[in-house]
Amino acid sequence: MARVKLEEAEVRLSELLDRVEAGEIFEILRHDKPVAQFVPMRTSAKPIDVEQLKTFTASMEPPDELVDSATFIRGMRDTDRY
Repeated sequence: MARVKLEEAEVRLSELLDRVEAGEIFEILRHDKPVAQFVPMRTSAKPIDVEQLKTFTASMEPPDELVDSATFIRGMRDTDRY
């Protein structure tokens, strides 16, 4: 983990963010004491395959009867599937 003084981080912020986006981690120092970290954002593990999702939902059978959400949730709760 690289350490960067606050004054330097202010001047090179754009460059540091590019490097963080590439996976690096930086510790920001103020008066030689660590006060913050620049870390990459977590992204979802795997993108959703829309075509696979459409195929899956098309294969599902519709419910026997349509119920409102309150009745549906109450039924799940009462049958211990909550």
